[in-house]
Amino acid sequence: MQAQVTVIGGGPGGYVAAARAAQLGATVALVEGRELGGTCLNRGCIPTKALLRSVEVYRLARAGKEYGVTAETVSFDWLKAQARKGRVVKQLRAGVEGIMANRGVQVVAGWGRLASPTLVEVETAKGTIAIDTGKVIIATGSVPARVPIPGTEGAGIITSDEALELDHVPASLVVIGGGAIGLEFAFLFNALGAQVTVVEMLPHVLPAEDDEIADELTRALKKQGVSIFSPAQVKGIADGPQGKQVTIAAAAGEKTLDCEYVLMAVGRTPNLERLGADALGLARERRALAVNERMETNLPGVYAVGDAIGGMLLAHVASAEGKVAAANALGGKHAMRYRAVPACLYTTPEVASVGVSESEATARGVACRVARTNFRAIGKAVAMGERDGLAKIVAEQETGRVLGAQIIGPHATDLVAEAALAIETGVTAGQLAETIHAHPTLSESLLEAAEGVLGLAIHG
Repeated sequence: MQAQVTVIGGGPGGYVAAARAAQLGATVALVEGRELGGTCLNRGCIPTKALLRSVEVYRLARAGKEYGVTAETVSFDWLKAQARKGRVVKQLRAGVEGIMANRGVQVVAGWGRLASPTLVEVETAKGTIAIDTGKVIIATGSVPARVPIPGTEGAGIITSDEALELDHVPASLVVIGGGAIGLEFAFLFNALGAQVTVVEMLPHVLPAEDDEIADELTRALKKQGVSIFSPAQVKGIADGPQGKQVTIAAAAGEKTLDCEYVLMAVGRTPNLERLGADALGLARERRALAVNERMETNLPGVYAVGDAIGGMLLAHVASAEGKVAAANALGGKHAMRYRAVPACLYTTPEVASVGVSESEATARGVACRVARTNFRAIGKAVAMGERDGLAKIVAEQETGRVLGAQIIGPHATDLVAEAALAIETGVTAGQLAETIHAHPTLSESLLEAAEGVLGLAIHG
């Protein structure tokens, strides 16, 4: 079998790279050992959002009286929510399969190994297939990380993969790790009645997020009933009366937490085990593959994208990198830019950020102006009953250019796109403030924050 471009891995980095290479006129082979769509579509972004939507509907129904809606009985059927999640995933996976077929991409079901920079060997159910290829794009993704804590093997210890397939809502859950994955599952199961505790070793949850936003989310989750220990270190896990027993060292001393399950949410690690990277001498940066801004590895004609190269383990980053790699594999001169990458968290309230935070600006000694607007000053938010949270803009002191934005509140993950565009195109807070925003909308929160940077906020 021959191809001008062979992509190893069919997640959001790989299948987008394959589609782009085909759009540019190449013959393309896409190798995937599991389902097209990768972790994001099958075991990550999409299934979690489907379940979180079910939880959102449930919480709204329970709060119906506040909105003039009375329901005699409101209950949650976990198995039906799981079935809906499965339908959503199946529909979107079929969409990816359709894209590949329409673009003429030849999908090879099996595990790809890089035998040389121009030869990919695929272990399929029917034997090994060799693909002679001009260029290779590695997009093998990542797997849940494990940490060397005593007792992390065996029954009752789960990762996000297993959490998505549980046949019931746990009575109690200890989440080890206060990043995006851990907090979304903590919110989800707490909303459904589980007793949830989050243990984070760093000073606050969402360690990569702005301090003010992280503190605001911590208060919101605690108000909802989630217990949070931060900073705290897990000393060990053992069997206990409820299933598992977690011993932690926190500020107040050592404490034992009983739970039905322990969710390991300590991040993800590049999935390179089957690739044969070391045998070929592919350079690494820590556990990930090393690439330059053109997504090139140290081997000529071999590119790598997504979680396999570390960095920001986000589906939309992988897709952007896949487009760059595909274009360059076919003679382009493109370079990745990471200055305006949105990061999103789908708890309630939602959290989204892009660019430089106030904390980062202070640490770097960057002179900036910062302004924030509380959602209780935004008419649409009050009408929705979603008054909590804020939108914050960080602008360069001298020029007023928008450097970053952080949002916690209703539809934050949608609102952040405007801020990302502002950063990418060099828009100033003054230009953002002069842009007429529809009323009443949640986007007025960014308008008010931009006016606040100028000292001219009306409502915020």
